[in-house]
Amino acid sequence: MSEAIHHECGLAMIRLKKPLDYYHKTYGTPLHGLKCLQLLMRKMRNRGQDGAGMATIKLDHPPGKKFISRKRSNAANYLDDLWQGVYRRFEDLTPEQLADSKWLKENLPYTGEVMMGHLRYGTHSTNAIETCHPFLRQSNWKTRCLIVAGNFNLTNVNELFQELVELGQYPKEKSDTVTVLEKIGHFLDDEVQRIHTWHKPDGYTNIQINDIIAKELDVQRLLKRASKKFDGGYVLGGMIGHGDAFVMRDPAGIRPAFYFENDEFVAVASERPALQTVFNVPFSTIREVEPGHALIIKKSGKVSMEPFTKPLPRAACSFERIYFSRGNDRDIYLERKELGRRLARSIAKAVKYDFDNTVFSYIPNTAETAFQGMIEGLEDELRHWRKKKMKRREREGKNGFGKLLKTKVRNEKIVVKDGKTRTFIADTSSRDDMVSHVYDVTYGIVRDEVDTLVLLDDSIVRGTTMRDSIIKIVSRLKPKRIIIVSSAPQIRYPRLLRHRYVEDGRVRCLQGYGGAAARRWQEEATQGRLPQGKEGTREARRPAEKHRQKALR
Repeated sequence: MSEAIHHECGLAMIRLKKPLDYYHKTYGTPLHGLKCLQLLMRKMRNRGQDGAGMATIKLDHPPGKKFISRKRSNAANYLDDLWQGVYRRFEDLTPEQLADSKWLKENLPYTGEVMMGHLRYGTHSTNAIETCHPFLRQSNWKTRCLIVAGNFNLTNVNELFQELVELGQYPKEKSDTVTVLEKIGHFLDDEVQRIHTWHKPDGYTNIQINDIIAKELDVQRLLKRASKKFDGGYVLGGMIGHGDAFVMRDPAGIRPAFYFENDEFVAVASERPALQTVFNVPFSTIREVEPGHALIIKKSGKVSMEPFTKPLPRAACSFERIYFSRGNDRDIYLERKELGRRLARSIAKAVKYDFDNTVFSYIPNTAETAFQGMIEGLEDELRHWRKKKMKRREREGKNGFGKLLKTKVRNEKIVVKDGKTRTFIADTSSRDDMVSHVYDVTYGIVRDEVDTLVLLDDSIVRGTTMRDSIIKIVSRLKPKRIIIVSSAPQIRYPRLLRHRYVEDGRVRCLQGYGGAAARRWQEEATQGRLPQGKEGTREARRPAEKHRQKALR
């Protein structure tokens, strides 16, 4: 890959398998599918803080009637603004009109059977309405209309853009989203034209050929051709004007996608718990979109999982797993707990098993699950340590077991987050002031110059927020020592983190796991061995000493 993966987003798609009238009779409203899409997006709001958008397609709509509807918002209250704009079209209707599914579909937008929603969470580019998905490619040919949205970043945009230019296109913008839209759109045009050319000599009219195209369009072949040079992490959702839809996932499974199907719905989302909650279905019914495969939903309602490229070794995104995804997903929850638990032994050694004079806490809010695992691991370490101490006292003929039995792991909520703000992408000039208002501390729990304060952090994009702001804030408590522990890999500055790990100064950092080097450091830490390298040299001490002095100030 030639560029970094910059942003994570959320994708939701619903295909209604019954007529709108069915949902009115079963759920009390023809707009039930629309409400499910709204709920899916709200349940995944962790995936969008910059904007949101949605689009719908009506099946078998007559010519001259609008069959594609799209709405986007980049307002501060983007989700409320988006859905208020959608439902505003239904506000003045009578109860009879709201119950008439046929009339609604014929006369009002957003009443389609195929729908897709998107939440944008970008750390680069502008926060303009034009950057919000879904993106639309229009045509007077229904089978050539294309809507695309996704959680993705292609790392070879320049190469793909140049391919479009060599095909004779003149793209309006050099971005991964526009490039993907036009790349898929080009091969969609080609596939449609191929079917048209094949059947035209048989005497079919153009209107009849439209129906043939809808039946015979090979979406798998289309995606194979379009994605040959896609490089990066992606989950792409697409809807074609006549009613076919697809969700394709990168061959390494970097970005997540889950789906479920019954006789009423096919639903896809970036978060498994969102599907479970909105459709009230058990964990076992939710499946993953397989890496290198596309979930294809034909206009007829037929659903299939088809490969479009050769799968690669699994490489789920660390940011997704450790920090970004919702923590109430069963697998995410257990994985984060295990990350915290694996740090316990190296933490216990770092504090020399002085549990009486150590307070353990975490940086809210996403590190809470890993913190639970860490505390469980520390309690195990405490039990083992207590047994050794008691056996030694027995051999030496000493008493004093009462104090040992009273020793416990002191876990407290020391750092409090007052507001939801993405501090890691704020501009440098304003970050320190902003963080000082976002975070606060609990006073009176940490004893001045007596207790060591151990803080667990899971942010994968650590840097000046932790070093210059949070450490400065917790220093107000005047602990004897501060130890920063991480359950996430520091991908961007591994050498700096390594120095902070081995330095024996006041501010230290214990590495979690992730990446070959990080995993090796973790294995060595759990075995009580420091990483090999320059830890004893002046070069190694200098960065950590600089951070220590800055924190003390």
